[in-house]
Amino acid sequence: MSNKQKIVIALGGNALQSKNDEPTAEAQLEVVKKTCEHIAEISNSGYEMAIVHGNGPQVGRIVLACETARDVVPPMPFDVCGAMSQGYIGYHLQQSLRYALSKRNRNVPVVTLATQMVVERADPAFKAPTKPIGPFYTEDEASDIAVKKGYVMKEDAGRGWRRLVASPLPRRIVEISAVKKLWNDTIVITCGGGGIPVAENPDGTLEGVAAVIDKDFAAELLAEQVDADILMILTEVEKVAIRFNTPEQKNLSHMSLTEASQYIDEGHFAVGSMLPKVQAAMKFVRYNPEKKAIITSLDKAIDALEGKTGTEITFS
Repeated sequence: MSNKQKIVIALGGNALQSKNDEPTAEAQLEVVKKTCEHIAEISNSGYEMAIVHGNGPQVGRIVLACETARDVVPPMPFDVCGAMSQGYIGYHLQQSLRYALSKRNRNVPVVTLATQMVVERADPAFKAPTKPIGPFYTEDEASDIAVKKGYVMKEDAGRGWRRLVASPLPRRIVEISAVKKLWNDTIVITCGGGGIPVAENPDGTLEGVAAVIDKDFAAELLAEQVDADILMILTEVEKVAIRFNTPEQKNLSHMSLTEASQYIDEGHFAVGSMLPKVQAAMKFVRYNPEKKAIITSLDKAIDALEGKTGTEITFS
């Protein structure tokens, strides 16, 4: 690997689709094109990078489509649906980013790597689903779905009700050696949707499991293993806030590990929303106290890297 600063970027759902548009492939591609303009600017600033993205809405719709068509074609297992989302989102990103880079006269290969992530079967997450997937519903719609299909439904940060699935912690990136080999001269889109969740059998074989791994924790693990200088988590808000969405909201420019732990204990960060982002950032700087994590919005990414905005999380 070269001496350039290395960054792992975790893209939130708003970087892949707009809440205001129909969730068609065409509409999502238009959002991704705009996203890749920002990513290309980061690359143009001299950073080496890998990109991780979420897949909650996309994998939810793929599962829904499979269930709806089950009388016509056999439904795909949940891990296969995750792999399908990883493939098409990666395709959109690599196509759009390659074009955005070429406009800046940068001939950098961009590759999507189908990535498996090992989780533990005994992870307690399988008994307590927390990861929201699929579209948003009203409370009445969610109640009806819960009764008819047995899904766990929960209100998601004031935005509506969504289905919850297990979100076990990522333990091992199966294709990490390939990521490292590609790193120096290729932008790799990897661990998409947190990675395809697999469990390891006693004989060493891997088997898909029904789960969605949080992409922020997957990005953190990747950042550790490629020795990244910065973990950047891009979301809808410019800065992390305490007392979010209240008259007493306070935006934070910096958090130490101690401060972040205190805010978590006080319940400032929503489960399935800001909480895993903060926890992933904390894990990264705890692993290497000389490094830092940044949480900010997509359109403020460059400014945040220059220290002008965003929330920076450091060891102290």
